[in-house]
Amino acid sequence: MSVSHYWINGDLVPIADAKVSVLDHGFTVADGVFETLLVSDGKVFALDRHLARLTKSATGLGLPAPDIELISKGVTQVLSGNQKIDFGRVRVTLTSGSGPLGSDRVSSEPTMVISLAEQSAWPASTAVLLVPWSRNENSPLAGLKTTSYAENVYALAAAKRHEFSEAVFCDTSGRLCEGTGSNIFFVKDDQIVTPSEASGLLRGVTRDLVIELARESGFDVVERDVDPQELWSAQEIFITSSTRDVHPVTELARLDSSDTVVDRRKLEIGLLTQQLGKMFLTQRAENLNP
Repeated sequence: MSVSHYWINGDLVPIADAKVSVLDHGFTVADGVFETLLVSDGKVFALDRHLARLTKSATGLGLPAPDIELISKGVTQVLSGNQKIDFGRVRVTLTSGSGPLGSDRVSSEPTMVISLAEQSAWPASTAVLLVPWSRNENSPLAGLKTTSYAENVYALAAAKRHEFSEAVFCDTSGRLCEGTGSNIFFVKDDQIVTPSEASGLLRGVTRDLVIELARESGFDVVERDVDPQELWSAQEIFITSSTRDVHPVTELARLDSSDTVVDRRKLEIGLLTQQLGKMFLTQRAENLNP
């Protein structure tokens, strides 16, 4: 099955006509923000939370706050205007619109695109690679979901070259931060630990929902500075994202500066991770817009 239509600036158009100017600053200088939303059984999950974060990212980047009502209608039009997708993603992209061939912005109408894609379900567990490149926790873009993703592309390509599905960064201070498109958790002595915002991470929608769910269920969850070496003594590790949900990690390694994979470690899928995963799936089925 193929997707046939995207939504651009208020109109649902065939993909063949879905075009953005070559002068759009989202293309020339990655001056934009975006959100990726899970589509399951033809329905989108956690729309309001994603659009709230889109607004935060846009205003943090200096763009006008997006029209949330218009975007919500656009998401509905994209889902209804294409064949039903059992598992996939909707992407909402907002850019500053057309601009000069440089970093200067001009007063221009923003560009808004809502696209849709089907994808294969993730396997039951995954492998992550700690990479030697750093997230800049002092960047003005820290914590914003911008379209400036070249670092993620580079790191993920390195991970996949070594047969890992995700790359994980530390920050410039050496603290564990986040994956290219995920947040990371580990379990030790019945405590669930995840890096705090001080590392410069993006607060994932799934990350926050998992933390809320775990705390409401009586689990001890701590957000703090994390020495990456703690992963090698953790009893369980999992990552979260919009399409991965709670994804157990069963292989961990580190990539050194010479592009050599070292410190490989195998893990079992832990009982606490399994329990959280089942709870999250139940919550997702019961409430599409938590």
